[in-house]
Amino acid sequence: MEASKLHVKKGDSVVVISGKDKGKRGKVLVAMPKDSKVIVEGINMSTKHKKPSKNVQQGGIIHQESPVFSSKVMLWCDKCKKGVRVGHKMLDDKSKVRYCKSCGDVFDK
Repeated sequence: MEASKLHVKKGDSVVVISGKDKGKRGKVLVAMPKDSKVIVEGINMSTKHKKPSKNVQQGGIIHQESPVFSSKVMLWCDKCKKGVRVGHKMLDDKSKVRYCKSCGDVFDK
């Protein structure tokens, strides 16, 4: 299976547009382009039962984020205060940047 391009990157602020966490915002912790999924902090929480090991001294029930499809999240624009569609454009110095389709604000600086 070929890896697809994602519209969000690690560290981006996103908002969930569908599902049980609709309307929640968070930061992208991990981007997985091969699966078209992202892990967002505080979104799609699941419980795992872990045994104590060398890595995890304290066993028990651990709450952690699970991957969510990238199509369920939109990039959050601080200027617009909403989830926005992303465009790509070339600047004068030949660098490619992502920008907000609503207000034109540049995300990659």
